[in-house]
Amino acid sequence: MSLSEQEIIRRDSMHALRLMGIDPYPAEGFEVTHTSTAILEQFPDNPEGFSAVRIAGRLMSKRIMGKASFAVIQDSVGTLQVYISRDDICDGEDKSMYNDVFKKHLDIGDFIGVSGFVFTTQTGTTTLHVKELTLLSKALRPLPIVKTDAEGNVHDAFTDPEQRYRMRYVDMVVNPQVKSVFIKRTQLMNSMREYLNAKGYLEVETPILQPIYGGAAARPFKTHHNALDTTLYLRIANELYLKRLIVGGFDGVYEFSKDFRNEGMSRFHNPEFTQIELYVAYKDYEWMMNLVEEMLEKVAIDVTGGTKVQVGEHLIDFKRPWKRFTMFEAIEHFTGVDISEMDEHALYKAAKEMKVHIDASTMGKGKIIDEIFGEKCEPYLIQPTFITDYPVEMSPLAKKHRHKEGLVERFEAIVNGKELLNSFSELNDPIDQRHRFEAQLELGKRGDEEAMVLDEDFLRALEFGMPPTAGLGIGIDRLTMIMTNSNSIQDVLFFPQMRPERS
Repeated sequence: MSLSEQEIIRRDSMHALRLMGIDPYPAEGFEVTHTSTAILEQFPDNPEGFSAVRIAGRLMSKRIMGKASFAVIQDSVGTLQVYISRDDICDGEDKSMYNDVFKKHLDIGDFIGVSGFVFTTQTGTTTLHVKELTLLSKALRPLPIVKTDAEGNVHDAFTDPEQRYRMRYVDMVVNPQVKSVFIKRTQLMNSMREYLNAKGYLEVETPILQPIYGGAAARPFKTHHNALDTTLYLRIANELYLKRLIVGGFDGVYEFSKDFRNEGMSRFHNPEFTQIELYVAYKDYEWMMNLVEEMLEKVAIDVTGGTKVQVGEHLIDFKRPWKRFTMFEAIEHFTGVDISEMDEHALYKAAKEMKVHIDASTMGKGKIIDEIFGEKCEPYLIQPTFITDYPVEMSPLAKKHRHKEGLVERFEAIVNGKELLNSFSELNDPIDQRHRFEAQLELGKRGDEEAMVLDEDFLRALEFGMPPTAGLGIGIDRLTMIMTNSNSIQDVLFFPQMRPERS
């Protein structure tokens, strides 16, 4: 193992501490009474309440001035200046705790616990006067040190995306503002959970390992179960299992699910992602559109304080009501071409004229329409917009439209030029569902690797009867990108998938 000079110095300090009888990784916990933020916010109004304070965190800086020093501790919510005097933390004639431990063998990044009282320095800085100091954990690698000069210029910032995503634990220490993105992500999910629980819907869990993958058009990851000697798949969606629960008698179920798709990666795609799926009996897609508007307006207010969210150069407003287009209306609006009556051959010709790349050997009618919409319409839909009434070929799990031949009752919400969510009046006719699955099998034979497979158990469930149902899937990662003004999906995942690290 090749060690840097700094790593060698830190290991030497660790050994020196052990020789002094100090465990660099003690088993005892450390009782914390206050956070840095609480001290900074509350001390000015209540100085008497901070005479006995215990705080723990990383040592982020040391400014040694002979027999006394100033240092900065960073805990989970912020930073606090501390004042350390040799005579306060040492017993009698033994000055080693200050002269040796603190000055020589404590390094930036070490975890320490301190106790004492809070005061205000002559420069007006709220500071903890340390009476006791305890080493809680020795850091053997140095943190990247971000420096700011007198003019406010930042030097040696930890900004390289490759390093930040691979070492998120370091990223959050030296760029503490990053943590706010993940706090908002949790707030976002809690807001949705509160909204759905208040309506009486049940949060459930369904299998991640599945004998047949389904519920979406995507390539799966597969693995082998040794005991059963069978191939299993990481789920690409949880839709078909949640519908089984509606068959079983629940009126409304939802799940925050980890799903997996063996596809390309981009700033909008990670092979492992999170979505929420919701299914409510006796409802349809029109009802679900109203729920989506109401719920996401609430989410925006809970997470950002209002309905308007800044995303790059756009100010996006989640206030109800949202704009609505049918898919054919949107294509005609942005291209001037009405494709509603075109067959597959005519669609292929129209796509070529629009300079949309189409693979005629593998793409059916639905796929061609999807490519035209994705290239010619989606990027220009910035404000929340519902796209409704999709061609039946694009939606194997959606119910046929009650009034429009060849279409299904489906909508997507497009926000900031990207699909955010998908919803159907769910197909509950088992005969029609079998025919749709069979059509997907034919597409698979033509080479469409994302075509759905036929799930006999799901068809059997439908044959026992499923009530009219509205279904919804929302991408949590993309919604978090919008609510936090993040440019990449990697910025809203603690540990995004990365290429293997070179040794």
